[in-house]
Amino acid sequence: MADNDKPGDGKQQDITKFLIMTLASIVIMFIVFAGVNYIIMENLISQKISTLNLSQEELAEGEGDEDEIQKGIIVDLGDFILNLCDENQKKYLKVNVALEVTKKDTDFPEQTEEKSGGGHGGHGSAPAPVDPMEAIQKEMNQYKPAIRDAVITNLSSKTSTELATAAGKELAKEQITNDVNAILGGEREVLRVSFGQFIIQ
Repeated sequence: MADNDKPGDGKQQDITKFLIMTLASIVIMFIVFAGVNYIIMENLISQKISTLNLSQEELAEGEGDEDEIQKGIIVDLGDFILNLCDENQKKYLKVNVALEVTKKDTDFPEQTEEKSGGGHGGHGSAPAPVDPMEAIQKEMNQYKPAIRDAVITNLSSKTSTELATAAGKELAKEQITNDVNAILGGEREVLRVSFGQFIIQ
């Protein structure tokens, strides 16, 4: 009887060894897979982070450039008193409007000449240069009637309810920008429209 038990014990030992080997190989494969997966994910994450950092730096540089470019010349259009488009009762709007328009390369040539000639003991005794801001205002004055008309047409087509909201004011500014850019015809471009005093009665 004892001899008959030995072959069965050997089979059980073989099965146990096989199970242990199988489990061990599964565990090893799992560890290898997890390690490879971790390395790949780590590399992907670090690449994404570096890409994000680069794009944020580019955005920051782009914003810096935009800030430099976006500084323009203020053109005050003065006060407007106009009827609004309310049906039930007459409403009036009193508003001060100013535009900020782009500069041209030729707007301030005298300043560079003065700076370069300033160190030579005041040789700038040539005729006094025209004030650049005065020249710009003269240039813009030829457009002012058409610009004022565009502002009046735009704002008087609104109701007091529309202009009472921030979104309504922003929409009016966008429309004025588009209208004025069409009038300027590419000579200059409107960067911003600003409302100073803004009273609805």
